[in-house]
Amino acid sequence: MLVRWKILAALALFLSGPAFAAEEPGISATEIKVGGVFPFSGPASSIGLVGKGLMAYIQALNDRGGVNGRKINYIAYDDGYSPPKAVEHVRKLVESDEVSFMFGQLGTPGISATAKYLRSKGVPSIAIISGSSKFTDVVNYPMTTTGLVSYDTEGKIYAKYLTKALPNAKYAILYQNDDLGKDYVSAFKAFLGKDFDRKVVTASYEVTEPTVDSQVVNLKSSGADALVIAGTPKFAAQAIRQASLIGWKATVIINFPSSSVGGTLTPAGLDKSVGVIVGTTNKDVVDPTWKDDSAMQSYRSFLDKYLPGVDVTNGSYLTGYQQGILLEQLLKQCGNDLSRKNILAQAKNLKDFVIPTALPGIKVNTSDTENMIWTQMRLQRWTGASWEGFGEVLDARSE
Repeated sequence: MLVRWKILAALALFLSGPAFAAEEPGISATEIKVGGVFPFSGPASSIGLVGKGLMAYIQALNDRGGVNGRKINYIAYDDGYSPPKAVEHVRKLVESDEVSFMFGQLGTPGISATAKYLRSKGVPSIAIISGSSKFTDVVNYPMTTTGLVSYDTEGKIYAKYLTKALPNAKYAILYQNDDLGKDYVSAFKAFLGKDFDRKVVTASYEVTEPTVDSQVVNLKSSGADALVIAGTPKFAAQAIRQASLIGWKATVIINFPSSSVGGTLTPAGLDKSVGVIVGTTNKDVVDPTWKDDSAMQSYRSFLDKYLPGVDVTNGSYLTGYQQGILLEQLLKQCGNDLSRKNILAQAKNLKDFVIPTALPGIKVNTSDTENMIWTQMRLQRWTGASWEGFGEVLDARSE
């Protein structure tokens, strides 16, 4: 009788543990279900490749046995960069697939449309691929951590650079007419203050427009000496190409979401992209500086095995790979406590974590009051063959 009682007590303790609690969906002794939504199709499909990179890393991780004895069952859907589709897919992931948490959801419009729902369901949304500054508000987005340097921070870094490099010039901003693009404009307004109206001219575009050629022509006519492009790769490529074709010799800056060589510069024309500047957190796979770097060699081997034949110059795959490293670290820190509460707590408890493919000096630190995974960048310039870094690593507080 005593033996039977001990067995029942042990079983009750086992079943009540955080990893197997009835209120914790997506967890079993052998796997954890995680959800994601990406624009694998549609106008932002080039950055949807981040999802392909992440899924490939998870496959590699599972081939190594997973984390803490569990494989990751990563379920990803295509929203085509459409907020209604994102809502549909996120609901399915939570209510039908019963994922433990969301990881790496990409696209500011879709994330905006689903954040309130996820919060109401108590589902953490970790390392979202959006730099929209609103998501860095931990009071209004307590279940979220961000996986890009905020667009506000990035915009201020560019504004600071231009005021030093071209102090007397006028600056043109071509921006996507949504939270993504508007944040960069707001950053310039905050940095330049009363000088904004005098020094900056802007033009917006919708993601449904076929081209931005007319906007670029109009911005050139303003007499601006710099062009800041705040959007997604398809339109950044068009703008770079059009500026070159009409002979606009402006200093061109693109935002990090459009920094892929394969996704932006190649379609624009590598020769037409010479001199383009962008801020980044990452080592560049085609930069000879990193030819013998062990982390980049490992990344190339990963691509050869898990994504054979892809364009290695497309930085979206590297972003996805780095997301995978973050997911692995998060689950390692969680140990056997895979409750949603602990998943969120560990996502906000990354301390001086170094991702090997990130630039030297860049570390990941999160806390209850700082939900941004990345807060540092370094500027780099396209030479025609590779990115060439310049200047110091800049912090999120650089203004």
